[in-house]
Amino acid sequence: MKNIAILVPEQSVLQAIADPQYCFSAVNDFMVKSGGTPLFKVELVGINREVKLNGNCYSVFPNQLLDTATKPDLVVIPALFGDMKVAIEANKAYIPWIKDQYESGTEIASLCVGAFLLGATGLLNGKKCSTHWGFTNLFRELYPEVEVQDGTIITEENGIYSSGGANSYWNLLLHLVEKYADREVAILTAKYFAIDIDRDSQNSFSMFKGQKSHQDEAVKKAQEYIEKKLEERITVNALADEVAVGRRSFERRFKRVTNNSVLEYIQRVKVEAAKRSFETSLKNISEVMFDVGYTDTKAFRTTFKKITGLTPIEYRNKYNKFARMN
Repeated sequence: MKNIAILVPEQSVLQAIADPQYCFSAVNDFMVKSGGTPLFKVELVGINREVKLNGNCYSVFPNQLLDTATKPDLVVIPALFGDMKVAIEANKAYIPWIKDQYESGTEIASLCVGAFLLGATGLLNGKKCSTHWGFTNLFRELYPEVEVQDGTIITEENGIYSSGGANSYWNLLLHLVEKYADREVAILTAKYFAIDIDRDSQNSFSMFKGQKSHQDEAVKKAQEYIEKKLEERITVNALADEVAVGRRSFERRFKRVTNNSVLEYIQRVKVEAAKRSFETSLKNISEVMFDVGYTDTKAFRTTFKKITGLTPIEYRNKYNKFARMN
């Protein structure tokens, strides 16, 4: 039997505590009903006997405190809520405990922005990590030694697991069920909870806003130029000339402060505009393509799918209800 400790931090998301407990408990129920034995012993582990969440609307009562908890095989860190820096400070007592567990052989799984508390332990330094697509820039700022995986649903490295944004953590839970049980049990669990078991990207959900929380005025000017000239074919040379910076220096500075190359940034801005058009208008693929400065259908389709994980038609049909009706 695997001992699973689900942490109950301050400022955590209630569902990210309840859902893993529900998932592993359901697997136990499946096993018992099929004539087997439970696979998991699930405990809620906290610093205090009562933790109030969601603006004191709910109370969670951990089964165990850190100093009395059974040695876990897996520690689950739920998603945090609110200001990440404040949440990490409120839960700093967990940090040495998590490190001690991992160093003694326990596996660690962070759900969504629970990755911020995991990052504070230093265990992710030099490793890959997934988190909510909307928090990747902040995560990179706080933990520059961690290799954040843009758009990835599940990341696993050396007994440390992390998941993408929001409900993506269900895919990590299914991954863990498959590892600790088998594929058949994981499929049964996926069907029970109506989860797409093999979804591996959160890119179709992400919204690109650019990285502008920097002080490089030349790069900001270039970013604003790109966003205003969607319909044009913009070159790196033209942008460098626009901001009066040498090309090599401009590319280096742009990459450093935005985490994107200039061409990647141009592509992502154009694709984000195309996504909004597909979501809200009845324009056909060619019209949208021309609106965002593409004239080659194959190039547009390839770039769009690389960034979103879906073809333009698939994206429009998924997110525009009027398109589905026609």
